[in-house]
Amino acid sequence: MSTGGADEIRVAVVDDHPVFRLGMTALLSSTAGLRVVGEAADADGALRVADTVRPDVMVMDLHLGGRSGVEATREIVGRHPDIGVLVVTMLDDDDSVFAALRAGARGYLLKGAAPAEVERAVRAVANGEVLLGPVIASRAVGFLAGARTAGPVPFPELTDREREVLDLVAQGLSNVVIARRLTLSPKTVRNHLSNVLTKLQVADRGQAIQRARQAGLGQV
Repeated sequence: MSTGGADEIRVAVVDDHPVFRLGMTALLSSTAGLRVVGEAADADGALRVADTVRPDVMVMDLHLGGRSGVEATREIVGRHPDIGVLVVTMLDDDDSVFAALRAGARGYLLKGAAPAEVERAVRAVANGEVLLGPVIASRAVGFLAGARTAGPVPFPELTDREREVLDLVAQGLSNVVIARRLTLSPKTVRNHLSNVLTKLQVADRGQAIQRARQAGLGQV
């Protein structure tokens, strides 16, 4: 339990780079009303901190070695919906942004954000709000604007993530490359692809690619 004031925000920092983790911890610890109550260098450590410390906010990188921050975010939010996850990462591509938001992250900043921006994001996420950095917000607006004018979604029986995996498979990418693109583990990609084959009632990867391209997926 917190030993600070009633309005103190308890934060945990998750990053596999010790220098960045130390710097973020120092920044947050020096900010009035915030207190760092845990640190972790990988997804398993992040889950342990979430389970044992129950911080208000977890500042989460997406590159965490063997398992991604997206997977960690999904599990943490699933177990503890009251914990707000703020992603702070170098990754600014659409796949990473929307994968993190779909996993339950409430905020997304790029590393290099100003200290005032980080503080504002932590407070917003702790308050249950969603806060995106300026670059990320513009991407989200563009994505949503495009979605409003898009036609019917192909293969509605698939989840969004399964459709993403199928699209990348249809582009000719390997499971390893897809895993890196979506910040997932190769095993998770294999599981998604297995679900796709079952739902589309196709025998193998080649047939799935053929069906996907006929539906307009796989366009580079």
